[in-house]
Formats: sequence, structure tokens, C-alpha cells
Amino acid sequence: MSWTPLLEYDRYLDILEHEGGLLAASAEAADHDRLIPGCPGLDIGETVRHVGSVYRTVVSWIRAGDRPTSWQRQPLGDQTVEDYLRDGLRTLLGELVTHHPDEPCPTWDPAQHHYGFWRRRMAHESTVHRIDVQTAAGGEIDLVEPEVALDGIDEVLRLWFTHRLSVLGVSGTRRGTVAINAGDRFWLATLGPVSTKATRATAAEAETADASVTGDAVELYLWLWGRRAVFDRSLTLEGDLDISSQMWALLRLATR
Repeated sequence: MSWTPLLEYDRYLDILEHEGGLLAASAEAADHDRLIPGCPGLDIGETVRHVGSVYRTVVSWIRAGDRPTSWQRQPLGDQTVEDYLRDGLRTLLGELVTHHPDEPCPTWDPAQHHYGFWRRRMAHESTVHRIDVQTAAGGEIDLVEPEVALDGIDEVLRLWFTHRLSVLGVSGTRRGTVAINAGDRFWLATLGPVSTKATRATAAEAETADASVTGDAVELYLWLWGRRAVFDRSLTLEGDLDISSQMWALLRLATR
């Protein structure tokens, strides 16, 4: 199943360029050894290197036609991790902007073999890790626009909860449903011993769920990505808390 994104594909290029640049700039002003709260064992310097490596992985994947086994994984010589990221970002943007989002290309989602997949995926990859770096640095955290967060909720539920967990062969221990409610948008996640899946839902469908998680779009986006605690006070969790906690834990396996 393929969902139409909630944003225009050209918007993702703007997000990717902005968030990638902001990530590099935020890291330059920070202590690279500071740990990332939402990613145990990961620090600022390694996060920047990781994102720069991911940019190069995607470019190699697109150009080679298959998942690459080798690429430039580290800065060269006296290159900083920030410049390593910026160089990778420029190359990735150059690759994506020259191809229509509907144009076929290899990806890791069988339902989305097109350039638009990478536009969206890299926009959210950059956004989440930019927030990681700014959170670890302890300074001001730039806002995420609500419509970007709503699209991020949609992506993590479709791509990671529905698709990625099935690839890993991971499912829940109890069957149940969780409604995700942000503003006037609703999703229904179903989990159980056999499979996990999420669908866009109506308000009436959301009311039938065993549990619900309701809140600001940005806080929900970060909760689904594990950047908020399972019982974070910025959100309202109602109904079967075991089911909503299980969903949160399953996403930690999908997105690690």
C-alpha cells in the first residue's frame, strides 16, 4: 500500500536543504562529545557523521541501482564532520532535483520505487537528527512547522510501523489498536502477534481504538520517533496503556 504524502514533493527539497544546513551549523557551535538523549550511546559528532554517510548511501544506491556495500563513510583528511555532511547534502540535492519525483529509482520500500520516496525520507531523516543535535547541545531548538510534523507522523506510521516491522518479522504480543490524534488528523495503528499496520482514519474510526495518543503534531512526531518518553506529559494517553506502550516499543525496534 502506498500513501500519497501530505506535502508537495518540491517542499521536501526545501526541508532537506534547510534542515541539513541547520544540522551542520548547530553541530559546529556544540561540543561533539555531548550525548544524544533520544539515542543512547550516540553523540553529536557521530550523529552528524551518520547523516552525512546516509546522504552518500542514498546517492550511491540511486546511481548503482541497488543497495551499496561501499561509500565514503568518514570525512577525509582534515575535513570536519560538518563539511562532510554539507558535501553529501549538496550531492544528494543535486541528484534529487534533476529527477521528477515520480521517476522510478531503487528504494527500500517496494511500494515506493521513485525519487519522491527519497525526497520525503531524507527530509525527515534530517529534521529528526537536527532536533537531536540541538537538544543535546542544550540551546535553542528551532521549530518544526505543524504541517511538516503531520507528514512526519504519517511517514513513520506508514513506512516504519507498517512496512519496516514486517520486514524485520517483528510484531506485538497482544492484539490491540491505538488511535493517533493530532489536530484534525487521525491514524489507527493495529498491532498483534501476527502483524502491525497503520491506516489513516476518521474521527469516528479513531474513537473505536483500545487506546489513544493525542497531542500537538510536533510532540507526537517526536514521540513516535522515540524522542519523547512513552508516558510524556506533553501528550494525552488514554485507554489501554499497555497497548500504546507496546506500540511505542515496537517503533523503537523499527527505527533504531
